[in-house]
Amino acid sequence: MSRRTIPIKVKSKDLSQIGELLRGGVQQVGVVLRALSLRQLADGFSAPRVAQALPLTSKAVRQIAHRYMNDGLDAAVYAKQRPGAQEILDGPQKQRVVAMVCSKPPEGRARWTVRLIAEEAVKRKLVPKVGRETIRILLQSHELKPWREKNVVHRRVGPGVHPEDGRRAGRLREALQSRPTGPLPG
Repeated sequence: MSRRTIPIKVKSKDLSQIGELLRGGVQQVGVVLRALSLRQLADGFSAPRVAQALPLTSKAVRQIAHRYMNDGLDAAVYAKQRPGAQEILDGPQKQRVVAMVCSKPPEGRARWTVRLIAEEAVKRKLVPKVGRETIRILLQSHELKPWREKNVVHRRVGPGVHPEDGRRAGRLREALQSRPTGPLPG
């Protein structure tokens, strides 16, 4: 027996499950490919022959067969969950950083930069540690660009600006001056 031939005996119960899975409607492509490769291996095809028929490598087909023999149908057909990278900031930490970005920058700074946000978030103990890339992605997900002057909202109450509604005081003055001041007709 050559190294490429895998003697695999797929149980009839498992073959019927594979058939149901393939007829059952929408499935992930990987699940369908693994199920098809198992069915072809059960029909006596070698791993290279299955790999020619399906967009899989011979090694992948052999791994599917070994997972089936060692751990059963579910392990062979369905991919294991991969852990992935854990998020650095949780929900409340993200909210605190975004709130900080929406406030005024530190004294002596005209606007926030990604580096400044990362440093200030740690300095103010909003997060234990954070990198610039994490901050950049957070800002991007909230569509914040605090380093751009046109995207910064300033609340200025100075000469010519009415504090209650933000309109120019000149317009209010004009409106008041254009009203008749004499006695009401009547």
